[in-house]
Amino acid sequence: MAVTLTAALVPLAGCARADTPAPVGPAATGLPGVEVVLVRSGGIVGLTDTITVRPDGSWTKTDRAGAARDGRLDGSDLDRLRRLAADPRLLAEAAVTVPATMCADAFSYRLTIGPTTVGYVDCPPQATPPAATSELVGLLTGATG
Repeated sequence: MAVTLTAALVPLAGCARADTPAPVGPAATGLPGVEVVLVRSGGIVGLTDTITVRPDGSWTKTDRAGAARDGRLDGSDLDRLRRLAADPRLLAEAAVTVPATMCADAFSYRLTIGPTTVGYVDCPPQATPPAATSELVGLLTGATG
């Protein structure tokens, strides 16, 4: 499932880079204060799912056909999201340029938290997903079904 956090859909080419790195932390991300957007695309059927989580923990999940579902993170998931969004590893992961993958039908993930964007292509064993980013992806996809 994909999670969109108010970000434009941009296909990933195996790149994890922020155009304008910004400090990552409670003051920088604001959460509460900014939306978190996760876009998952690719796979054999060409999915494009977006999960957007608002500062209050409410979320919307939209698939490529435009069908949407809404919900709210429970208190522990929202607390965990806030901790992970403030993790300084995210800024480091966003600054890394990852070479393009040769993996066919892999899922690409693009996570945007405020001014910081990080992404990866899930292509084991060719690449290891960035730790903090993949933990956030797991939280968002799990909590939103």
